[in-house]
Amino acid sequence: MLFRFYQPELLWLLALIPFIALLAGKLGKKAALQFPATPIARQVSRLVRSRPGRLHEWLKVLALIAAVVALARPQSGIETRSQSFSGIDIMLTVDLSSSMWAHDFEVDGIRQDRLTAVISVMDQFINSRKHDRIGLIAFAGQAYLASPLTINHQWLLQRLGDLEIAMIEDGTAIGTAIGSSINRLQERTEGDRVIVLLTDGANNRGQITPLQAAEAAAALGIRVYTVGVGQDGPAPFPRIDPRTRRPMLDSQGRMSFVQAPPDLDLEMLQTIAARTGGRFFHARNSDELLQIYADIDELEKTELEIETAAIYRDLFHWPLAIALASYLLDWILRNTRYRRLP
Repeated sequence: MLFRFYQPELLWLLALIPFIALLAGKLGKKAALQFPATPIARQVSRLVRSRPGRLHEWLKVLALIAAVVALARPQSGIETRSQSFSGIDIMLTVDLSSSMWAHDFEVDGIRQDRLTAVISVMDQFINSRKHDRIGLIAFAGQAYLASPLTINHQWLLQRLGDLEIAMIEDGTAIGTAIGSSINRLQERTEGDRVIVLLTDGANNRGQITPLQAAEAAAALGIRVYTVGVGQDGPAPFPRIDPRTRRPMLDSQGRMSFVQAPPDLDLEMLQTIAARTGGRFFHARNSDELLQIYADIDELEKTELEIETAAIYRDLFHWPLAIALASYLLDWILRNTRYRRLP
């Protein structure tokens, strides 16, 4: 609830009231009758009620104060706020090639494959971008649209949770993945458009090279943030069943691991980011991956505009009523119960 005086400068008149009261107390009419002796005056006073001290003077002061407050026009108001958002279109592009089976990341203290760690971090990233349209591209040897650009993030999170390694033909078609993301972002010609590309391998498939795709993105004003995942050295990699393309389990349901060398083309990812005005990141563990998506979240801010307005209504009738009531009460008392001889 808001409160204000529409003409607050008139409140300075309150400073004059003590002087008016003091002056009124010194001035007054001379008595119309003069008595030669006090016994006569005492006898007359029994016939008329005398005023009760200075009550009527205080009523006059109250009336003046209330009148000044009314002139200053007190008002109460309610503030209204309207918000408008200028969101960003973001395509999350995730590698689902078999190399994502490497177990060099941890989730809740448990060693997990890279995709599990990536999904956990992306979940938090999506929840932090409430006013942006976000889409999802999964890729390996081909690119697959898992979700078009949408503001329905709950549905997007379900699609993200459905991703599995080896659900697409194996390979790493980075150029194709960027190209597919560009196609989805072309629907909007204005505003910020961003691709967040995550991969742990080097490009080995596709009809378009990563640098060609980067040039196309730069020409359209689309920034590409590249995230390379994986340790600098060999990483624990489970033995893969060639028929199912899934990790082999022993009789006790456990995976057996071998150390596999990295296949991450960091130089290529750096070039893609540089040519499109984005940034390159390298995540060697879960903490770094989480920090990278937090950094991207800070770099790509949604514009929020807030317009405020206030609706006021006048309250001057309340102090005006007090002023009139005080003056009327003083007049009634002086002419009835507390009347006095002139």
